[in-house]
Amino acid sequence: MVRTENDVVRAVYAAKTDPAAADAFVEQYMPFVRSETVKFTRAAIEAGHEDELSVALLAFYEAILHYEQGRGAFFPFAARAIRNRLIDHYRAERRHRGHASLQETGGEDGREFGDTLPDTRDGIADSDLRLASRQEIAAFGAQLAEFGITFSDVADNCPKQDRTLAACRRVLDHARSAPELLDRLVQTRRLPVGELVLGSGVDKKTIERHRKYLVAILLAFTNGYEIIRGHLCQIAPQGGRRTA
Repeated sequence: MVRTENDVVRAVYAAKTDPAAADAFVEQYMPFVRSETVKFTRAAIEAGHEDELSVALLAFYEAILHYEQGRGAFFPFAARAIRNRLIDHYRAERRHRGHASLQETGGEDGREFGDTLPDTRDGIADSDLRLASRQEIAAFGAQLAEFGITFSDVADNCPKQDRTLAACRRVLDHARSAPELLDRLVQTRRLPVGELVLGSGVDKKTIERHRKYLVAILLAFTNGYEIIRGHLCQIAPQGGRRTA
């Protein structure tokens, strides 16, 4: 059992490069991830907040990858990462689905909407979701690392405008219609920019500008990363709906 701060730091640094160590660390501190999720949603995970738990898991794994000892204790660092990703998640929900954010204020008392939700006790973990999320996060993070990409890189490289988002959707649609491009991406670890330009009609500069995001999106469609697909991307196949 990891107990002291020095033990935690050593465990985090081991998890950065060892998928098995990362898996064990995430499993050990799932109660922390769930607790931070419940603090944000102010409702039990089982009350329809499994999506938020998956977002929090991604943020926790990202915190492992980016933590440096000079940034202070790990768990406050991870808690901030989880909260920031959950805020981004709700903002995306509001933008793309018209839902109100839990972080917006409303009413005469000016309280956040999240403060009006029932503060119910957390129940027993959904072991299947937890296991699937943990394994998928670790596998996808390891595959991204082979391309020199982190979850933070993907988030930073995500399209900010609907027009660019639509262009990235066209790139994804073309790649999915030509599986050999996805195979080549995995085999060569290089984005087939020329073929994507010709097949999608998207400008080369746009593809180059969002290269890391597109690599991640395309990889998410190569190995059945269902959970990752739902929370990593803001695009879906043509005719589908956007996800946060």
